[in-house]
Amino acid sequence: MRNKLILISLILIQILPSSLHADSGEGWRIKRVGKCLLHYMAEDLPNVSSYEALVLQGIKSVESFWGESFSEEFDLYIHPRRSSMDQAWQSSWNMPDFQSECWMVASGVAHRMDLLSPAIWHKEACEHSFEDLEHTQKLITHELFHVFHGQHNPSPDFSEIDGIDWFVEGLATYASGQLDENRKREVSEAAMAGKSPATLDSFWKGQLRYGFCASMLEFLDHQYGRPMLRDLLALSTRKAILDALQTTESTLLTQWQAELPSQGL
Repeated sequence: MRNKLILISLILIQILPSSLHADSGEGWRIKRVGKCLLHYMAEDLPNVSSYEALVLQGIKSVESFWGESFSEEFDLYIHPRRSSMDQAWQSSWNMPDFQSECWMVASGVAHRMDLLSPAIWHKEACEHSFEDLEHTQKLITHELFHVFHGQHNPSPDFSEIDGIDWFVEGLATYASGQLDENRKREVSEAAMAGKSPATLDSFWKGQLRYGFCASMLEFLDHQYGRPMLRDLLALSTRKAILDALQTTESTLLTQWQAELPSQGL
């Protein structure tokens, strides 16, 4: 659940000129990328230009989607090894024994994003390839949508949300472009087989959870419009979202199901 992804900025940094690299201590170097302060180690010096381009494109995608800029600065840590990322998560989540699974390579909240260096995904990750630049770009953009969302939610780290995991993850998946034709086909086939989620809570369960959640967010975007979607960022409970949409859970699910064909599924 997203409320387990509790990240707290560990270092306070002074504002740096956009072209300046600096050392923040413990070997971390810093480069400003818009409102993002990119932290990286010496091992990633050969890759930092590529990462900067991916982050810049992700920021542009997020700001284009919403028609506004990030409201606050945030830190983005590029971890040169999985143990570094695990240590950050262990500290931030107060879970000293936590060990990430191989598919876990990134997370983001209002003021911080952590990313396992894509250059080592082939050695320390599964299901991801840095050589697939489209996949890498969408993954980074996905987490940047979480950052933007966190900056506009009463629970910046998503630790106090209630029953809206489907909304948080669906939004980032849909808006980042990860609701691709393959996911749409999987959702369509599951729906035709009578395997659609019966409740909003069940959207964020199972192998197709990203596809189902993103499909619902695409429906909300088309049905209610982008301004409404933007307003929903400030809500942290399922009831609050349903009240804002002036609907019930059963009605919303029925309408979403009926609109699946028009979504190109």
